[in-house]
Amino acid sequence: MTISKRKLGSLGLEVPAIGLGCMGMSQSYGPADETESLATLHRAIELGCNFFDTAEVYGPYKNEELLGRAFKGMRDKVIIATKFGFKLADGKQVLTERDSSPAHIMEAVEGSLKRLDTDHIDLLYQHRIDPAVPIEDVAGAVGKLIKQGKVRFFGLSEAGVNNIRRAHKVQPLTAVQSEYSLWERNLEADVIPVLRELGIGLVPFSPLGRGFLTGEVKRAEEYPATDFRHNDPRYQGANFDNNMKAANTVREIASVKKAKPSQIALAWILAKGKDIVPIPGTKRRKYLEENIAAASITLDNADMKALDAALAPGKVSGKRYNDTMIKTIDR
Repeated sequence: MTISKRKLGSLGLEVPAIGLGCMGMSQSYGPADETESLATLHRAIELGCNFFDTAEVYGPYKNEELLGRAFKGMRDKVIIATKFGFKLADGKQVLTERDSSPAHIMEAVEGSLKRLDTDHIDLLYQHRIDPAVPIEDVAGAVGKLIKQGKVRFFGLSEAGVNNIRRAHKVQPLTAVQSEYSLWERNLEADVIPVLRELGIGLVPFSPLGRGFLTGEVKRAEEYPATDFRHNDPRYQGANFDNNMKAANTVREIASVKKAKPSQIALAWILAKGKDIVPIPGTKRRKYLEENIAAASITLDNADMKALDAALAPGKVSGKRYNDTMIKTIDR
């Protein structure tokens, strides 16, 4: 089982068609298991899935430290993306507050380099737009880091078209990371066309709807309070029931193709364009291998139309974030 490569953006970054989101190894989705997480990271390298996504705020700090330990002596075999931009105090995230001042960017990158045990970051994202700092200043600061050799490529996360265009003029963007899946289609009307116009790749996080599209989910109240899904509006009450019905087409197509629903959801996103590289998150080798196998599944036009219709905008019930988190999105 191997995985093909894709060009991410037009500036020369080549990555596997499916990457690995690492956040869940340190937070949000149940207790951490470092032994299994390390085994999953090493198995990903063996399978050619060597594009890893982390951030200083995951843990905080613990996720970058985990990757630093995992990749010791193997830095030349991996492509690491990390992010800056949320405010941290005493080792904790200050919920929705952000800090993308140039001075803080420099400080954050030095911290990430140390925790990752590396001299460079392959892809550096601004985690969320900071309304207090002009995006031109952010892009300029990252441009300096690129000239210094500490960063190779620049990206934004959950940015809107105005900030994408403005940042790209100062320091060309390689990728924009945003939530995108059968479950969440908000990029299709404006963001994706702009990315293609400018030659910027798309890196969808939560391509499995935070697990909902796997078909192996429970209601919000059945998850512990420390689990992200406990507070996810789409997992709650009538929203859960409606969304299970909407996702039935995914399960039906999976049954016909003798595949997992998660694999159908990933195959759909891969078929949306060669410039798209999803990063499903997992902390277990079993699910990693299932996700990578999705790259070998082909969906025909009828499959794609059925999936598009079943989970079209408006068919999924509930907001994708609670009211506090939604305020951090630049759209």
